[in-house]
Amino acid sequence: MARADTGDSDSPRREIRLVEEEGGTWSAIDEETGVASQGETRSEALANLDEAVALHRGEIGEPVTDADLRDLGVDPETVPDEPREPDVPWFDE
Repeated sequence: MARADTGDSDSPRREIRLVEEEGGTWSAIDEETGVASQGETRSEALANLDEAVALHRGEIGEPVTDADLRDLGVDPETVPDEPREPDVPWFDE
């Protein structure tokens, strides 16, 4: 298991798990948030993970608007205001 420092001495250390998959691709998992990403190389997997964690934390990106949902064919009235865990058996594994 690899540990990665975020580079900011005031920031806590992040625990990241790197896994080499069949075919030579890499998966990177942020243990604190549970966010995962992948890449063709370890460096790419880690860079993709940094972006995914930033999106998860709301540090980058724009909020989704009702117009965005309509563009995707989703009725905004059916979307809950607060995020929730999916009701699928494999989610908690």
